[in-house]
Amino acid sequence: MKNIAIAGIGYVGLSLAVLLSRYNNVTIIDIVPEKVDLVNKRQSPIKDKEIEYFFKNEELNLIATTDEAAYATADIVIIAVPTNYDDEHNYFDTSAVEHVIESVMSANKDALVAIKSTIPVKYTNTLIKKYEKENIIFSPEFLRESKALYDNLHPSRIIVGASKSQYDNAKMFAELLQEGAEEENVPVLIMEPTEAEAVKLFANTYLATRIAYFNELDTYAQICGLDSKKIIEGVCLDPRIGMYYNNPSFGYGGYCLPKDTKQLRANFEGMPQNMISAVVEANETRKQFITEQILKRKPKTVGVYRLIMKSNSDNFRASSIQGIIKRLKKSGISVIIYEPTLTDNDIFDECRIENDLTKFKSASDIILANRYDDYLEDTMHKLYTRDLFHDN
Repeated sequence: MKNIAIAGIGYVGLSLAVLLSRYNNVTIIDIVPEKVDLVNKRQSPIKDKEIEYFFKNEELNLIATTDEAAYATADIVIIAVPTNYDDEHNYFDTSAVEHVIESVMSANKDALVAIKSTIPVKYTNTLIKKYEKENIIFSPEFLRESKALYDNLHPSRIIVGASKSQYDNAKMFAELLQEGAEEENVPVLIMEPTEAEAVKLFANTYLATRIAYFNELDTYAQICGLDSKKIIEGVCLDPRIGMYYNNPSFGYGGYCLPKDTKQLRANFEGMPQNMISAVVEANETRKQFITEQILKRKPKTVGVYRLIMKSNSDNFRASSIQGIIKRLKKSGISVIIYEPTLTDNDIFDECRIENDLTKFKSASDIILANRYDDYLEDTMHKLYTRDLFHDN
């Protein structure tokens, strides 16, 4: 049984805390007292069915705190703090990661530091040199929003990036993740840190590429008056392509894909590439096309049904519909938003929140929904969505 400290109560940090606290002593640290209090009351601050179930039904060796003193007694410190993309500098803002490492260095130099935050390629080796600390490893996460614990319990693979001197630590960390999972014989890959960092960015950029591809197929079909759904079905029944991750949308968004695609593009600086830049640009083109389709209908007031990126989520960070809202407002269109995670007294991007669904529907000339909901069935005459398969 290990003593593990985890920095960050988000999708990654909290799901790992629940997973690892089944067989280890885990302390999770965050700067937001409200999140800490919820975890200690066994209430999830994020929407995740499996986390909520485990909090109610499982005995977990888990405490939450705002006190960084927890690093001093940890065998392993896992960093799961956010690294937002800085468009001005074309680089992830990794200051939160380095803050944690500096705190660990001052309290407990012997602790193994495992980075789960998404970081640029070559970053782990930079940290090893900067802090003269060999025992820093990187392990990319491959989690879906609202499914984070499920994906930790049923991982597609476990990847750990470590220098050769840290092979035993990398193997031990992979075994900890495997121990908490409910799948047997999960593929485990141990590689150099830079290779593991590349796996993360290339995997997410591939997913973004697939989204952009089917969105452009859908754009073509709309312009040409074709049935987009039938074309997609015909294409995807080819087993080499597959009937998955093919549902059109207003563009990709969320925690990972927008920032990871931009970071990979930045990592390609000075190298020949076309596709990575095209994926980033295609997402902006898609949002512009959707906006133009709405403006053609000449609405005075556009209603936005949910800011969230996908169904069964409470996250709307970098959701594609926000880019459309900005474009509509720039064109002089009034926008109202139905978003139950906000209150009627809230203002989002200078738009009014209206959470009386009947009033929202009545006030909207057109209703935009990135993902369809049965609550919208009586508004089909004014609904605009590209959710053809009713699937995320």
